[in-house]
Amino acid sequence: MASEGMSPAALHAAPFAEMALLLGITAVAGAIAVRLRQPVLIAYIAVGILVGPAVFGLVQAHDQIDLLAQIGVAVLLFLVGLKLDLQHVRHIGPVALATGLGQLGFTIVVGLLIILALGKELMEALYVAVALTFSSTIIIVKLLSDKRELDSLHGRIAVGFLIVQDIAVVLAMMAMSAMRGATDAAVWEVAVSLLTRVSLAALLMLLLMRYILPSVVRAMARSQELMLIFAIAWGTGLAALGEWAGFSKEAGAFMAGFSLASTPYREAIGARLTGIRDFLLLFFFIDLGAKLDFSTLGEEILPAAILSAFVLIGNPLIVMVIMGYMGYRKRTSFLAGLTVAQISEFSIVFVAMGISLGHVGVQALGLTTLVGVTTIALSTYMILFSQQLYERLAPWLGVFERRQPYRELAVEQQPPGAPTPDIVIFGLGRYGERMARRLREAGLTVLGVEFDPELVRSQRAKGMNVSFGDAQDADFLETLPLDGVPWAVSTLPDLDSNRALLHALTTRSFAGEVAFVARDDAHGALLKRAGAPTVLYPFRDAVDFSVEHLTALIKPDREAPEQSR
Repeated sequence: MASEGMSPAALHAAPFAEMALLLGITAVAGAIAVRLRQPVLIAYIAVGILVGPAVFGLVQAHDQIDLLAQIGVAVLLFLVGLKLDLQHVRHIGPVALATGLGQLGFTIVVGLLIILALGKELMEALYVAVALTFSSTIIIVKLLSDKRELDSLHGRIAVGFLIVQDIAVVLAMMAMSAMRGATDAAVWEVAVSLLTRVSLAALLMLLLMRYILPSVVRAMARSQELMLIFAIAWGTGLAALGEWAGFSKEAGAFMAGFSLASTPYREAIGARLTGIRDFLLLFFFIDLGAKLDFSTLGEEILPAAILSAFVLIGNPLIVMVIMGYMGYRKRTSFLAGLTVAQISEFSIVFVAMGISLGHVGVQALGLTTLVGVTTIALSTYMILFSQQLYERLAPWLGVFERRQPYRELAVEQQPPGAPTPDIVIFGLGRYGERMARRLREAGLTVLGVEFDPELVRSQRAKGMNVSFGDAQDADFLETLPLDGVPWAVSTLPDLDSNRALLHALTTRSFAGEVAFVARDDAHGALLKRAGAPTVLYPFRDAVDFSVEHLTALIKPDREAPEQSR
């Protein structure tokens, strides 16, 4: 009250000042996390611990932060639903589906047994075991994109089973929320209740998506600002309705996004909401850090260490087993498996939902958070340095590869009677494919080398001479007709792959010239430092060509009026 020493104006200003202080501290902590190449959500949790009652106790506006955190979670689930277009879901490959479901089943069953063995109650063990199955789509896509591996074979497979996980987390939320206040009910009663409510919700969504939402969204899309407000209102509105209907806010927000996923405006909505999601989610993780109970957290360090080791090692292993059985090479399986070596922000959201439903206590949230911070921090470096890890572990990974990895062997052989090439191009992505095509049009004989079997098939269908294999494998290079080839060009995207290729070519005693493609000057400098003799700069060369072309077009137009005077 104002009579207790502060005026109403000062009381009103206090939360604003606290928010300003909180954002400033978070910006500094986030900059440190980025410098350490870590996801910023780890910095958010650390800030919550620092400003919370356990350390400095700087922030008291807990109600405001909690409200923003709840809206942030709703926006997060809304965006997940928004990305699950029915067409996209329909095209999830059998490998991604089998790998995703297999990893989910393995992690839940084995994780549940481990957690029960650690002395946890059944409901807490179930929540944490389910939480261990989810990997962070946001973090993985960001890391793969930064490494230019999003369109690679293992990148596409990883994105596929991450979609399976996203669907699974929502189904798990619905299943757990159906048990609200029904922990003593028979299993069949819970199942019938859940099935009834899901059926009614699905019918309602179908009617809305078919007859109402298209015209409403079309009307809202006349204004970008109105579209943004509508999206947030729709997401939070269905979140509230979902909680009222006996599900959860998270499930309702997901359904709101899913209901708009098939509209032509989903990309525009998603693009505008991404920044808002990231801003609001920082309050969720700050609130989480502030609420961690350090009096009980010490007891969870050993269980967290055991479960972190299980996630870091067990999840990649089961992915490698499944992909190896389905006919993929050990390198593809290993790189895809690394993407599930962490738990996600959904895991923490899921356990936090369990607390709100009264199913588990704060100890479960503390345990999950410790596992999350540990696995996210370590797996980030595992993915960033995946090539070096693979080189060290490759001799022991053969057990995860079939003697005949048929999915990749199907495209391994070159066409018979292929002539000795004038140039070998390693990597047939957009730039490499166009380079190969233009060199062929110039009358040169080109051999392409590509590790993605789908690209190999498509390029061979266009008449390209392509060899399937790993350009970084010295044994594979021995099989290529490199003797007498004057030039080799690498369009591989990352520095580690190019270093490995350069080493393999040296081991192969390649006598021709070698050129490497660089994204920018900094990348080119690193390539030169690694020993690259020639570096190509496609973006810089494209700008130079465009300037010359535009200059040639502009100057005659400018000179013509002068000559007519």
